[in-house]
Amino acid sequence: MKKTDFLMTKIIATLGPASNSVEIITQLIQAGARVFRINFSHGKFSEYDQLIENIRESERATNEFVAILGDISGPKIRVGKIMEGGIFLKQGSEIIFSKKEVPNGEFFEKPLFSTTYPAFIDEVNPGERILLDDGNIELTCLRREGAGEEATLVCRVVEGNRLTSSKGINLPDTLLSLPSLTDKDFRCVEYAVKKSLDFLALSFVRSRKDILVLKDKLTELGARPHGLGITGHDFGFSTGYEDTPYIPIISKIEKPQAIQNLEEIIEESDGVMVARGDLGVEMDLAEVAILQKQIVHQCRKEGKPVIVATQMLQSMILQPTPTRAEVSDVANAILDGVDAIMLSGETAIGKFPVAAVKMMARIGVKTHGFIQKFGHVMPHFVKKEGVLSRKSAMSHGVADMGRDIDARYIITWIHSGGSTMMISQQRMEVPIIAFGERVSRLRQMALLYGVIPRYLIQPISGSRFIADLNIFLLQENLIEIGDPIVIVASDPITKRGLTNRIVIHYVGESME
Repeated sequence: MKKTDFLMTKIIATLGPASNSVEIITQLIQAGARVFRINFSHGKFSEYDQLIENIRESERATNEFVAILGDISGPKIRVGKIMEGGIFLKQGSEIIFSKKEVPNGEFFEKPLFSTTYPAFIDEVNPGERILLDDGNIELTCLRREGAGEEATLVCRVVEGNRLTSSKGINLPDTLLSLPSLTDKDFRCVEYAVKKSLDFLALSFVRSRKDILVLKDKLTELGARPHGLGITGHDFGFSTGYEDTPYIPIISKIEKPQAIQNLEEIIEESDGVMVARGDLGVEMDLAEVAILQKQIVHQCRKEGKPVIVATQMLQSMILQPTPTRAEVSDVANAILDGVDAIMLSGETAIGKFPVAAVKMMARIGVKTHGFIQKFGHVMPHFVKKEGVLSRKSAMSHGVADMGRDIDARYIITWIHSGGSTMMISQQRMEVPIIAFGERVSRLRQMALLYGVIPRYLIQPISGSRFIADLNIFLLQENLIEIGDPIVIVASDPITKRGLTNRIVIHYVGESME
């Protein structure tokens, strides 16, 4: 462990053809990535098998705990197959969507296309917008013709461009009856449970009902404890389920309906991702930055982990350095206090995947240096009731103690990890070194702001734990004799579910 390892805001790297080898994944970890995203929209289960195996091999090689985030595709609607080279849709022209399969996109009087969701022809109403290819083509629905399987949708091209096979369809004005999880998605969930992935991201969330569908499936598969409902501040780790396999759900905010139902979605989710790609297609592009601020603020207020994603260093897909605007984008997300920032195409298909992570880490180090000096990120403390009240008050007290004594580190011993997560939500500019012996929890800790997970066999006593800490910190050259640290654990340290001991310790002092 080196001092440079302490990146407070975590980096998520999406894996793909440019980064699927053990060699590159190892370099990504060394550069600062702590979570790897597997996008279930691309690839086969056999390819995911190899990817997971490579991640775990790189994890062992670097002696770092890293998490794997499985990103469920959701009900993405796409255009059917179109002739090679595509068809140019001219502004002002009319096109037709058919329920029947159209082999190559056909020209009669008007271009004719099929889709992967024929029922959308019954659900889109005249006057509603249809966006193709991430908004590069805009249509307006004019009318529906025919009925049943013969029904078609006639649209006018508002903004024209070339359309090729399998491009995405966005319907920002339409309330679809499409289920939140497709048959393929359910197979991906079953795979994620089988492979013990650390997190699942749910795409195209519209309301809390979509999240409940996934929760029910995970409970059925034994990957979410029976009785665990809404979580807050602690991922549900504090509720006596530390021995139960548990995959937290990260809800992706990318639909207008999600903005309308934002509070209930954040409440129902274990964490949230600001997915700016589809959000920027379905909402006014000029609103995206404001919506990002709104979502992050609400997550911080509720103590829910939050991730900002999409096009953060987009130019590094092709170029070795980012634009100045991209650097500012990354820094501003960090200044807002997010838990993690995510790279997508930059590491999945880009020419410079390792350089992109290194750049993001450099921006993080510089930005956190500013925060340490000026205290830009303000913590949000939300008083909790019931089972979380003790941990909530404790985390607030630890933050105050750490600042009062200018602690070098906050040290925690984790059974379930709930207290560590709640301390993380205080957004101290002090690294939290979380020791524990449950590997699955340590990996999940890798997503959280400021937390550095480390494996340690259960100490026999609190004083033994502190003695071991002194040795560890001094041997790793992380600290000097006399430096202050705050230690958080249970008393006795072997007791589960009760964090009730806070020790202000000066390294080297006797515990007798």
